Amino acid sequence: MQTIAAEPLTAAAFADFGDVLSADGSPDRMINEGLCARHHDRARLDFGRGRAGLSIFDAVPRAMPYEFDLVERHPEGSQAFIPMTSAPFLVIVAPDEGGQPGRPRAFLTDGAQAINLHRGTWHGVLTPLSAPGLFAVVDRIGEGANLEEHRYAERFRVIAPAG
Repeated sequence: MQTIAAEPLTAAAFADFGDVLSADGSPDRMINEGLCARHHDRARLDFGRGRAGLSIFDAVPRAMPYEFDLVERHPEGSQAFIPMTSAPFLVIVAPDEGGQPGRPRAFLTDGAQAINLHRGTWHGVLTPLSAPGLFAVVDRIGEGANLEEHRYAERFRVIAPAG
């Protein structure tokens, strides 16, 4: 079994796989009579045939170290995961290597981040680390297949970031 050390989730480290959604940095503008900071247009939503839909996912929490061998991707649309709690969650992604997933990477959110996976990005299943595992999910709703799964020949173990 191979071991992967989870990395802190940063926009730069995650850029090849998707967008990090957070309220960091200066807001683009103040709205609602100056009482709300708008951090504008933080994700590239990208859908093929179909439309954007908003769903609620209720996932069973997992624990670290976390083991997996399954990744999936959605060729017809991006997929945003927005936690409905302030608890960190684990994000597993892998580069595409000729239509197959390469070596996975693991990221740990800081409890104030959401993610948007780019269309076709190989990724692990939704992995909250504490209950409740409630997420708002924005993804493609429409006809046709939009799920490809891949099982690695060997399991991977994700451990907490060093330090």
